[in-house]
Amino acid sequence: MYDVMIIGAGPVGNYLASLLASRLKVFVIEQKGSFGGKACTGIIGAESYEKLGLPKKAVINSFRGARFYSKIQSFEIERKTPQAYLVDRKILEKELAREAIKKGAEYSLETRFMGFKNGRALLQKHGELFEVEAKFYVGADGVSSRVAKEIGARAKGEFLAGFEMVVVGNFERKEFVEVWVNKELNKDFFFWVAPIDEGLARVGTIGKLDSLYAFMKMRMLKESSAVEFKAGSVGIGVRKPWVKGNVALVGDAALQLKPLTAGGIAYGMFCAHGLAYAIKQGNLKLYENICKDIKREIAFGLRARKLFRNLNQEKIEDIFEILGSREAVEVIEQTADFDEHAKTIKALLKHPKLLAKLLKISPTLIRYLL
Repeated sequence: MYDVMIIGAGPVGNYLASLLASRLKVFVIEQKGSFGGKACTGIIGAESYEKLGLPKKAVINSFRGARFYSKIQSFEIERKTPQAYLVDRKILEKELAREAIKKGAEYSLETRFMGFKNGRALLQKHGELFEVEAKFYVGADGVSSRVAKEIGARAKGEFLAGFEMVVVGNFERKEFVEVWVNKELNKDFFFWVAPIDEGLARVGTIGKLDSLYAFMKMRMLKESSAVEFKAGSVGIGVRKPWVKGNVALVGDAALQLKPLTAGGIAYGMFCAHGLAYAIKQGNLKLYENICKDIKREIAFGLRARKLFRNLNQEKIEDIFEILGSREAVEVIEQTADFDEHAKTIKALLKHPKLLAKLLKISPTLIRYLL
C-alpha cells in the first residue's frame, strides 16, 4: 500500500514525486522505457526556474531577449540578464527522478496504466497484469491522459499537433529566441527558433507539418540539415475536474498549459506544489483553490488566444507596428515575464496612448482581454 501513486514520469510527475517522497511512500510509473523524447522546446522562465529549484545541469542555453517577426517587419526585446532557459528535457527528467529516488520514491518504467479496479490501479508490465493500491492517485500522464478519462474529466478547447526539428545552421545571436507570426504560413500558431548554440537550434510550430517546412524554406533553413525530428500533441483549453475522490490530475493531464505558447512545464510544477500540499494534508479539495492564480493566467491566455485566432495578417502587421514603437518596447522590457503573459499585456493596455492605438485595430480587444 502506497501513500501516493503517480502515473506518468514526465517533468511534472517527477517533480511532484520529489516534493512528496521524503515524507510519503511514493510509487511512480511510466509507460516508456526512458525519460524525455516528447516534442517539447523546453524554454522555462529564468525566474520560475530559480523559484522551482530546478537543476542547473539541465540548462543548455540562456536567453536574454527575443526578436519578433511578422511577414514584413520586426522588433526586438532585450535585457541584460537571462530571462529564460533552454533545457535538455531528458536531463531535466532524469535529474528530477534521481532526486525523487534518493528521497525514497519507487519507479517502474515500461509500465502502462490500464484503469482503476475496485479502488486499485490496474497496471501492465511486459504483458503481465497486476494491481497496486494507494491512498491517492495522480494522473501526470499528458494531454491524452488515461487517468482523466477514467475519472470522467471533460476537456473543452483545441487539440493540435506540434512539430519540432533540431536544425544545423547559423545562429550567431544565440541569446535571442526568434518568434515569427505569419498567418499566411500558419493560421493556428507562430513559429519559433530557439538556438542551442551558434550552429544548432530547435525550430518548430503547432498546426500542420507542411507549415513548418514552408517556414524553414522562408527562413533559409534546410530540411536536409535537420538532425532530429519530434512530433506530439498539445491541448489548449480547460479540463474539469482536476480532482475526483482520491484521484487528481496535474500538468498537461489537467491542461495546465500557457495558451499563448503551449508551454506547460512551469505551470504544471507550480500546481504540483499545490497538489503536494493538499496530499500532505490528506485533502485533495484544497488543490484547485491553491492553484487559482494559475487558473486565472490560463483563462486570460485563452481570451488572448481567441483574439489572436480572429486577427488576419493585416491586423497582425498593425499590431506589430504598435508593439515595435519605443513606448511599447519600454513597457514590455520593464514588465515582461516569460511565464506571466497577463502581466505584460495588462501593462500595455494601461498605457493610454498604446491602448487607443490597439483599440483602433481591434475594437473588441477589451472584451477579449478584460
